Amino acid sequence: MDIKNAQKIVDSWIKEHGVRYFNELTNMAQLTEEVGEVARIIARRYGEQSEKESDKDKDLGEELADVVFVVLCLANQTGIDLQAAFDKKMDIKTKRDHDRHHNNKKLK
Repeated sequence: MDIKNAQKIVDSWIKEHGVRYFNELTNMAQLTEEVGEVARIIARRYGEQSEKESDKDKDLGEELADVVFVVLCLANQTGIDLQAAFDKKMDIKTKRDHDRHHNNKKLK
C-alpha cells in the first residue's frame, strides 16, 4: 500500500468510525503520546533500562502503526499529500547524503 492510499483509508475510517478528526493540536498531543510509547518499548527492550513485566507484551509494531495513523490524520486534515512530500524528501536525502554516510568514520 502506498502512502496516498493509506491517507484515503484513514480518511474513510475517520468518517465512518471516528465522526470527525480531532483538531490538529489534539492530534499533535496524540502523536507525542504514541511516540512516547514507542520510545518506552525501545528504551527497555533494546536500551539499557530493564524491561518491566508489564511492558513485555507490548507490540512495537502496533505502537509504530499508531504513530503512522496519527501522522496520516495530521496530513489529511492539513491538506498535505504525504506521498508527494515523502518522495520529495527521499530525493533530497539521496542527493544530499549520497556519499555522506559512506564517508562517516563513525559508521565503519
